[in-house]
Amino acid sequence: MSTFAYEALNSGGQEVKAEIEAPSKEEAVSKIRGLGYFPTKVTEKGARKKVSAKGGGSVVKKKAAGAGFGWVSTKILTQFTRQLSTLQDAGLPILRSIKILEQQQKPGLFKNVLKQVGEDIEGGATLSEAMARHPRVFNRLFCNMVAAGEAGGVLDVILQRLADFMEKAQKLARKVKGAMVYPSVVITIAGAIVTFIMVMVVPKFKEIFADFEAKLPTPTVILISISNWFANGTPPGWVWLILTPALFFGFFKVVRMSKGGRYAVDLVVLMLPVAGKLVTKSSIARFTRTLGTLISAGVPILEAINITKDTTGNEIHARALGKVHDSIKEGDTFANPLRASKVVDSIVINMVDVGEETGELDKMLIKVADNYDDEVDTLVASLVSLLEPIMVVVLGLIVGFIVISLFLPLVTLIQSLSK
Repeated sequence: MSTFAYEALNSGGQEVKAEIEAPSKEEAVSKIRGLGYFPTKVTEKGARKKVSAKGGGSVVKKKAAGAGFGWVSTKILTQFTRQLSTLQDAGLPILRSIKILEQQQKPGLFKNVLKQVGEDIEGGATLSEAMARHPRVFNRLFCNMVAAGEAGGVLDVILQRLADFMEKAQKLARKVKGAMVYPSVVITIAGAIVTFIMVMVVPKFKEIFADFEAKLPTPTVILISISNWFANGTPPGWVWLILTPALFFGFFKVVRMSKGGRYAVDLVVLMLPVAGKLVTKSSIARFTRTLGTLISAGVPILEAINITKDTTGNEIHARALGKVHDSIKEGDTFANPLRASKVVDSIVINMVDVGEETGELDKMLIKVADNYDDEVDTLVASLVSLLEPIMVVVLGLIVGFIVISLFLPLVTLIQSLSK
């Protein structure tokens, strides 16, 4: 008979910490559920201690998890999750499934991580515990859903849901990033062409105008001044043109390092005309899908909200979810604090309210996410269609100003010669 330390939630959503005796971890989970609790963490006391081979009774500390360089793409992790779900559905033991998938991976960080996960499972750890040792690869959302699948005996189903969730989240991110590719390419090429004109072409015209010994029109003087700044500034203007995006990005990253900075930046972004709506709807789609997926997997709602808050990527919505968490802990509903925060549309609040009344909150959250995914598609198309004419007009004004400024002195010269 072993002793297990556990953390659980009672029917009121309050956290309970205690110990229980059982012959195995599965029996311990069953006993805890029999007490009316929902277990969130069950650990055998002394299970992590290992006696050294030299017989000193000392504890052997394993190498720090996640050691190594590189990163694992979402595409590879999604593919791994779906393949693991298929192997579990076929009835293969989890250790054998991990070893099979490890052999399929190319040499690198992910292959090393899967090897360590397999070794931890061989040492008596569960899959969720082994994955939790590698937070750079398997985040809290991933580990908690796997833990819920293990506790409920439906790991294959949970992995399938997790793969679906990751694919939809990846698809949403691609849509938003894809909308920025076209304008970014056009702006980059236009900047390069304007720089070439300012550095190479305008100075030639400047020499020609100097031979006229005539007073230059105001637009031409302005153009020559800009050209001088581009070519001979300290530093030259073309350097500023290249460095400005990098400096802006660096400033943006530094500001977002603090909670106050993240809140200020997210607040400004949400207030932007079209881009603000796009960010708002994509953020709502993300956190509702995350929360709905976690709840449907059997993760306790308080823990699910905490995980969603940490992975939402938007400080405005993260703070709103924090208030929801505190309110639920005190016995309030989900919808009331969300309504008070005024950061989501009324349709989201109404569907959450209905979900709570019918006991199908997870399904309602997924429906909200699907609805907002469709709206993000529409907004992305609108943003692209709006950016195209704006860029055409701006580039037309720039080119028109350059052409007029260069030809005005020639027109003046021709008029003076014809008299």
